[in-house]
This record gives sequence, structure tokens and C-alpha cells, in this order.
Amino acid sequence: MMKLHPRGAKVLPLVVATLFGWALSGPLARAQGERLQDRFVGAWRLVWLEEPDADGKIHRADATGLLVYTRDGHISVQVMYQTPPAGSGATPYAQGGYEASFGTYRIDEGTQTFTFHVEGALVRTLVGRDLPRVFELSGNQLIVKSANPNEHWRVAWQHY
Repeated sequence: MMKLHPRGAKVLPLVVATLFGWALSGPLARAQGERLQDRFVGAWRLVWLEEPDADGKIHRADATGLLVYTRDGHISVQVMYQTPPAGSGATPYAQGGYEASFGTYRIDEGTQTFTFHVEGALVRTLVGRDLPRVFELSGNQLIVKSANPNEHWRVAWQHY
């Protein structure tokens, strides 16, 4: 059996503790130094979408979607209803059971909101509008709802 030099016996626990500390603090340090906008960047898949039905009752829509945020402040969203809404299939954000828009975004950390400035959209009345959104980040999920109290929808996105 090999004996450890007395000086090594004192230094080894310090080295192990330091390496263990680095291993634990690496991701935490990055998370603490990360800007909030950095957590938005990337592609997100639709987890669920809650919205009122014709009777005003909230239900989960049968939909699929993709949301993309870029580091330089651009956003693009697409949502497809598996079964388009009855009637014309038109909603304030969708037409024919499909929603597609793109533009820029600006985050306000203090109010936990972001503003989506629409540059292009399938529903052309949205073009040029600023759409304020309330958000909650939890793990790899982003929950978004309108800041407009008259709109009663919520959507959850999961980071790819």
C-alpha cells in the first residue's frame, strides 16, 4: 500500500473540495451571469394552448406549434390547429386554423413582460402592432399570456 506524504495529506482534501466546488458552481455561475433574454433564445415547441370556446369556457386546443427567438431580438411564431375553429376559422391571431407571424421583441424584466412588434403576419391587421405579453419562465418551459385583460388565452412552450 502506498503512503501519502504528510504535505499531500493536507493538500489532497483541499484539491478535491475545490474540484467538487467547481463542478457544482459551473452551471450555477453561468445561470446567475446569464441575461434573461438569453433564456428566451432558441426554438420552442408548443406544449399546450388554452383559449375560450364559443361559450366562453376555457379549453385546451388541439394544436401544434413552433416559436423561435433570436439573440438579436427577432421572433417568429407558427401555430396550427389540428381541427380549425368552427365557422371561418378566423381568430384575432389565426386564419383558416393557422397562425403565423414574425417581428421583433423587447423584454421588460421588471414587469415580467415582453412586447412583440409584428412586422409580418397571416392576419394582416396585426402588422405594425405591438402585442404586450406576460411571461413566466420555469425550467425549460415558457408560459405566455396576453397583457390585455380582455384576452383569455395562455400558452406553454418547451425549449428544444
